Formats: sequence, C-alpha cells, structure tokens
Amino acid sequence: MAAVASRYARALTDVIFSAKLDAGKTMQDLKDINATLQTSKGLRFAWESPAVPQPKKLQLLDAIASQAGLAKQVRNFIAILIDQRRLNLLPEMIAQVQLQVNERLGLADAEVTSARTLADDERKTLESQVAKATGKTIRASYGQDKGLLGGAVVKVGSTIYDGSVRGRLERMKQQIAE
Repeated sequence: MAAVASRYARALTDVIFSAKLDAGKTMQDLKDINATLQTSKGLRFAWESPAVPQPKKLQLLDAIASQAGLAKQVRNFIAILIDQRRLNLLPEMIAQVQLQVNERLGLADAEVTSARTLADDERKTLESQVAKATGKTIRASYGQDKGLLGGAVVKVGSTIYDGSVRGRLERMKQQIAE
C-alpha cells in the first residue's frame, strides 16, 4: 500500500506546486481533515460506507470544505480518496506529501536531542552545521536526554549525526574491544 500512498502523494504535491498553493496551509488542511476523521466515527462511516450514496458523501464534504475554507484542490483530493476508497491511507499520504514538499523546497526536518537546553546561538550554530552537511535548509525541533552526558544527537531523515559524549564513549569502547 505504500506505493499507492506514494502515487497519490506525488500527484497532490504536483498540484500544490503547479497551482502555486500555500504548502503550509495545504498540509494543515490535510492534517485537520485527518484529525476530524480520527475523532468522528460518524463522518468516517459516512465517507467509507458503500450504503451512503456518493452524492451525499460529496455534499457532506462540500459542507466541511466551505466551513473550513479548504482550497478547491484539497477538496477534490479528498473527494478522490472517498471515491476510490483510499481514506484509510490518508495519514501515510500526508507524511509522503510533507516529505515531497520538503524535498522540492530544499528543506529538511531535524530532530535534535541534547543533554541540556541549548542557547539560541548554539541552536543557530548547530542548524548551520547540519545545513552545510545536508545542503538543505533545516527546520529543527529540540528535545533533551540527560543520558547523553553532553553534546547532541541530530536525526535528519534516516541519517543520525551522533556528537554526544555517550556516543563517543560507545565508539571508544568498540575500538578498544577490537
């Protein structure tokens, strides 16, 4: 199913850029629809049930779209998912769209974990170093783990940059064992 979600995500990403939609608002609209689906079992049933006629499903979607101020393209995307019975893949599609939008905009999300709270100048320095290493603009989120002893661990996609004291000690331990 990952291939199916990826295909839909790629198509929506193409629409976002060709129609010059605000990628941030589009992503938020998709997340809001997904959150509504997760919390409203009645809505999910109405949109997924073959017993509910297609015009009624679209009428319900139109009411939600107008109230939420959804872009026509987002409304149409959700309508296609309803029609093709792919709403169950929406969370995966959202993640894929976010990755593809980030790729096209040259952005990368980084998860930074440090032993202590980093000062603003330390954050900027770290983000610029990661930007140089990845060649992308970095959007970082920060967390703490006192078990690191010092330094930081940065995760960008599936790549991990471990500059923690704990990581250095582990590498030294392996070298000595060899």
